[in-house]
This record gives sequence, C-alpha cells and structure tokens, in this order.
Amino acid sequence: MAALLRSLLPDEISILETRRCTSEDWSRVKVAQDFSTDHVSYASFSGNIELGSFKGFHDFPGGIRKPAGIHHAALHNCSVGNDCLIENIHNYIANYRIEDHTVIQNVDLLVTEDYSSFGNGVEISVLNEMGGREIRICNKLSAHLAYMLALYRHRPVLISRLNDILRRETERVSSETGRIGRDVIILNSRVIKNVFIGDCCTIEGVERLENGSINSNAIDPVQIGHGVIAHDFIISSGARITDGVLLTRCFVGQACHLSHHYSAHDSVFFSNCQGENGEACAIFAGPYTVTMHKSSLLIAGMFSFMNAGSGSNQSNHMYKLGPIHQGIVERGSKTTSDSYLLWPARVGAFSLVMGRHVHHSDTSDMPFSYLIEQDGETYLVPGINLSSVGTIRDAQKWPKRDRRKDNEKLDQINFNLLSPYTIQKMLKAVRVLQSLQKTSGEGSNRYFYQSCVIKNSSLIKGLKLYHMAIHKFLGNSLIKRLENIPFRNEEEIRARLRPDSSVGSGEWLDLSGLLVPKSEIEQFIAQVENETLDTVDAINKVFCRLHEKYYDFEWTWAYEVLSAFYEIDLQTITAREIIAIVEQWKDSVVTLDKMLYEDARKEFSLNARTGFGMDGNNDEQKLDFEQVRGAFESNPFVTAVARHIVDKTALGDELIQRLSPLLT
Repeated sequence: MAALLRSLLPDEISILETRRCTSEDWSRVKVAQDFSTDHVSYASFSGNIELGSFKGFHDFPGGIRKPAGIHHAALHNCSVGNDCLIENIHNYIANYRIEDHTVIQNVDLLVTEDYSSFGNGVEISVLNEMGGREIRICNKLSAHLAYMLALYRHRPVLISRLNDILRRETERVSSETGRIGRDVIILNSRVIKNVFIGDCCTIEGVERLENGSINSNAIDPVQIGHGVIAHDFIISSGARITDGVLLTRCFVGQACHLSHHYSAHDSVFFSNCQGENGEACAIFAGPYTVTMHKSSLLIAGMFSFMNAGSGSNQSNHMYKLGPIHQGIVERGSKTTSDSYLLWPARVGAFSLVMGRHVHHSDTSDMPFSYLIEQDGETYLVPGINLSSVGTIRDAQKWPKRDRRKDNEKLDQINFNLLSPYTIQKMLKAVRVLQSLQKTSGEGSNRYFYQSCVIKNSSLIKGLKLYHMAIHKFLGNSLIKRLENIPFRNEEEIRARLRPDSSVGSGEWLDLSGLLVPKSEIEQFIAQVENETLDTVDAINKVFCRLHEKYYDFEWTWAYEVLSAFYEIDLQTITAREIIAIVEQWKDSVVTLDKMLYEDARKEFSLNARTGFGMDGNNDEQKLDFEQVRGAFESNPFVTAVARHIVDKTALGDELIQRLSPLLT
C-alpha cells in the first residue's frame, strides 16, 4: 500500500459509477497516488476503504494471465494493497487489511466481526476430556510450553502465571480488523470468518474457516486445501491441511501435514506431525507423531516420535465417571495393527506395543521394550528394541524428515536415541530387573512387574542389552570429551574430563522433544512464578538456550554417572582405566551393531521373497527380489551399519593409541 493516499477525483468517481461501482460515501474511499479506475468494475464500497494501485498481472495454471483489479465484489471497511486481484465475491469482504499482490477469487464470505483474537486464547482440553489440563493456545506456542501447561497442574502458581502471560499475548494480537498478508491466494472457497492469514498462504476450496490464525510466511508458506472445515484453531508455518480435514479447537504446529479426511478436536499437534484418514480426540501430539490409517483413533494420550499402526486404539472411558482417564506413550514408541491400550497406562520410550492391553501397566522405566499380549496378559520384553533395525532407522530418519523451513523454530527437538533421559531409565531398569531376580530367584520362569509378565529369558537378555547401551552411551560421551586433544600426562586428562558447568546433574526430563535437566526446569518455573519471565517470546528463548546447551549438560550428567557406574574416582582416573572403559565401549558398540546387522538380514530372507518372481523359478524369484529390494550387501542401511562398526572401532583404537604412552 502506498504511504500517501488521496481522495478520489470527481472524474474518477464518475468513471467508476459508469463501470457499475457504488459507494455509500465516496469521500470515505481513499486511493493510492497512481490509482487508476481502469481495473475496477462492479464493485461496492462501504465504510472506510483504502485502495492501492493495480498495475501488475497474476499468472494462473494453464497459461491464464489476469491484470490486478477489483471486479464483482463488495468491500466494507477494507484496505487493499497494490496489485491485488479481487473478483467474484459472492457475498462480501468486511474489516480486512489485504496486503500487496494478493488474489481472492470466487469466495462466498470473508469477514472479521466484533473484536477477534483469531484463535489465540482458545482453551483446548487435552488428555482429560472433562477438563483440568486445558492449554490456552497462541501463535508462538511451543510443545514445551504446552507440556508445562498440561502436566504441571500440581504447580498452580506456575499455571496461573502462564495463563496470565497467554492472556496478555491474546490481547496483544486481538483486533477489530483482520489481516490477509502479501502474496496470498484464496480461491473457490466458501466462508472465512475471523481468520488471520499470513503471507504467501494458499487457500483453495475450503468449506469453512472460523476464528483462527494461519501463520504462513514467505520462507515457509501454509497450504489449506479442498473441503477443510476448521473452528477455533491456530495453524503454524509450513503446515499443509488438505482433503476434507475437520478441526475443532486445535493447534497445528510447524510443518505438520493433515489430510485425507483426518478429523481432530481438542488436540494439539507439534512440529512434523502427520495425520491421515483417522481421528484424534483430546491428544497431545508431540513432534513427529504419525497416524495414517482410517481405522486408527488416538484419544486422551500424549505421544511424540510415535507411529500408530492401522487400527490402533485407546480407551479413556470405563463407563463410570466419564472419559477422565489419560495415557502417556513416551518418545519413539510404535503401536502395531489393531493394538489397544486401556487408559490409564504409561509406555516407556522407544517401545513397541502389540495386541490388546487392559491392565494399566507402567513401563516408563523399561525403555526400548516390547509389550506383547498373550492369553490376556501383557508380556514385557525389556530392552529388545535396542537390537531392532527399525529403531535405529527411525532415529536416522527423523532429522532428515524435519520439514521446517521457518527461521524461527518454535519446538526445540532433540533426536538422540541414547541420552541422559533414556540412560537414567536403563539404570533404573537394571536395578529393577536385578531386584526381581533376587526376590523371586534366578530360576523363576516368570517375573511380575507393573501389571506385566517378564519371562526369565527376556529378563536375562534385557539386562545384557541395557548394560551394552549404557556402556555405549558413556563411552561415546567419554571419547567425545577427549577427542582430538594430545595429552602429555594423566593430570591433563583429568582436567579435560572435569565438567565446564555444574548444570546437568540429577534427573532429566523430556518436555515433548526437549531433553533437559530437571533442575533447569525448576529454575524456569521459579522465574515464571516470580514474573522474571513474563512473555511467550522470553519463555521460548529459555527453551532455545536449554536446547543449545544440551551437550554441556549431558557431559556433566555423564561425568557423575561414569564415576558411579564404573566405580572410578574421576579425580584420580588413570589412562589404563580410560582404556578399559573404551575397550568395553568397543565391545558393546560392535555387539549391538552386529545384532542390527542380523536383524536387517531377516528382511532379505527366503520368507521375505514370498510373492516375488510370480511366474518364474527360484532364480527368477531371487532376481525379481533384488531388482525391487536390492541385494543385502548393498542395502544403504546395511552398508551404513558395517561402516559404523569399522569407524567406531577405529575411533576407539585412536584414543587408545593416543593414551598408551601414558600407561604406568
């Protein structure tokens, strides 16, 4: 829009009227200095109107080119930027500031009425449909802030302060006038009411959008497609909502994709979530929650880095006091086809759920496990997912599938498979499994833990796998700390090992993607409660800082655990003791990699070739299989595992060689 506007000249008003334009008061129509009447026809103006100049052109699929202008449209209290094209508005556009180069065609109604917050401040009842864990959404809501709002109800002062911050943020963005940003395209849509629309957004064929914000921008545009109906929502940059999606009281995070008639209400979805065909009700979908099957229902649960199989279902209603139960499925877990969980229950990180589970188990201290239903009981197989090729493949693919392009990342995502968060749980798991052995006897066939059954063989293997993973993590941390540094004596080694900060000790938390020491969250809570932190931006900066300092915090934690786990005083540690740890690390890494290698081989077995070489002999079956799936030895993942064994062995050997001259 031009900086200086002028009134219409009498000749211009006369020309506009001959072009079938009307106004209740032409004096309230202001135009750009170089405004021309040539590209305005059949337009009706009321209230205060500002019009830019219309000199440019817009290109459409199929080679169509149209000049900017306003045709067959009624505008009330609107500002229209330069080179916009507005035509065929079946009802009217009211109370909108439309910025440069925007196209609005074939729309029934586009209106801002009353004083709107555009979806900000809407309360979403996640986890408990009956209320009590409401999240008040805003444009810059992060998964971590939402986590605090939903799960820290035991800190009422914190919740009160956070809601005060969010109320102020809501008031800040509220207005009687809506905004449609630059280079927006709105085509063939019906009703859009009280919706803020950011730059470069494409909206095509929607049925109804009401009370929401679409935070599109030029770097990471948003696409809203055919048949979409959304009420009380916020949609973040890079998101795609298409193909008949139904949303009611939802927050959709950055780069989320919802399509194919997916429906959700009272749910929040954070970065890179994907939903197709199924249904969500009162869920907290942390980063990378994926559900793609028509028969899948996610309800009253918290998830992240999760893949829901076909027919996955949960129940939060036991037909007594209503749908008041909730469940937690920690990061990286999967559910198989037709799996079922009866809430309340909690599933440990990176676990696999198979079958129907009705006994309210809590396996949060048994990460990387299988939960298998057998004869109505839940069998727990501890740690077995550490040897699964699928688990490692998931960990590798998540960073590659981060679709966010926005310079401002709302969610701080830590992709690490092994971290203080998961290792602390493995240390607990080792203590629990050893206690079960001691209490029930090593010769017992079955052990009982948290409404689960653990077979003797599973317990023994779980202990072995957990120990290898702990050795792997601690060795990784140690080697990384000593990497590329020449040491003249053991005192220099000890000095290097000492942490740079005391922060990182104690328990760690997963705040829906952000791995962080609990002590830092306690400090964060104190800052909010004493009003040192009093804006959403300030809160998000804290989360960003904590994410950036992860490896500093991790080493502080690993330093203490190294001492306790290996029963070594790191203040007096010797080169010989470090070499012993590295040798143990090498053995664990190679053994786990060989397990992954053999697990991958199953995907190339004779059974896996069933259905290949339809009309041929065994040789043709093998050839057909290799043409489609490739040979085992050349599979990218298989070669990566083999290379990892070589690289890690060399890394350990290099440190051993560097420390060998210091052996005493």
